[in-house]
Amino acid sequence: MDFETIDLFGQEEYLANLKKIPQKISDLSFINLYGWAEEYGLKMAFAEGLYWIKQTRPREVFWPPVGDYEQDWASLLKKLDLLKPGTEWVRMPEVLVHKWQKTIPNLTIKPAREHWDYLYLVEELIELKGNRFHKKKNLLNQFLKKYDFVYRELETGDIEAALTLQAEWCLWKECADSMPLEAENKAIFRVLSNWARLKNIFGGALWVEGKMIAYTVAEPLDEETLVIHFEKGCPNFKGVYQAINHLFLKNSAFHFKYVNREQDLGDLGLRKAKESYNPCDYLKKYRIFIE
Repeated sequence: MDFETIDLFGQEEYLANLKKIPQKISDLSFINLYGWAEEYGLKMAFAEGLYWIKQTRPREVFWPPVGDYEQDWASLLKKLDLLKPGTEWVRMPEVLVHKWQKTIPNLTIKPAREHWDYLYLVEELIELKGNRFHKKKNLLNQFLKKYDFVYRELETGDIEAALTLQAEWCLWKECADSMPLEAENKAIFRVLSNWARLKNIFGGALWVEGKMIAYTVAEPLDEETLVIHFEKGCPNFKGVYQAINHLFLKNSAFHFKYVNREQDLGDLGLRKAKESYNPCDYLKKYRIFIE
């Protein structure tokens, strides 16, 4: 297969294939692939009706194929020379792992808890009812009462302000001293800088006195689920994250049933934060080694 750099020209064809997947994980959304392509050295090939994704940094591994999962996987992978001993597959969704287990011998399968996607009910995150959300609701109410804010959906004309906020956020968080934050910052800049050219991208922002103080960037995964890719806020405004989360879902994403807030990558602080919003489910993923 000829693996090529991921660019913006094949989005529609890729998205058509993505619709065929029964378990749509955040990793395989086009915006995620495009944003992180440089960090992970992601490359893509199209063969046998499927998109194949290869990660080349920091080592060579394969991501899940994208397309119809009703395949003779053993024959197909053998034909494409993807069953060689030592081949590693990462971020594999549970439904595909089960299919491979049934037909492909010599697999070593390991859970990848750090890559599980967190799923939440949109209605719950809008309403924040009950003791489970008491702290979140308090912080939200403090923000709503204290600040004279404006919420509106992100448009192309807002991108310069979002890039400015992102640069300021990185100064506050000292991204230059953190490899993960610096990598995320580059992915965010790549996505925001190509806002007008990315299909399906949408988002929202909070403004106070004409200055953007928070933004969120999202993408539909299917008719029921959206994924939040990036969400940043100015730390000087108490409750700003609760506010952008609530107001974006309430005003711009209320028609979705689920919101996918991606994985925690093994960061215990991030895991605690994601758990505090009371997920309704997880999309479990695995690593597969060909022995």
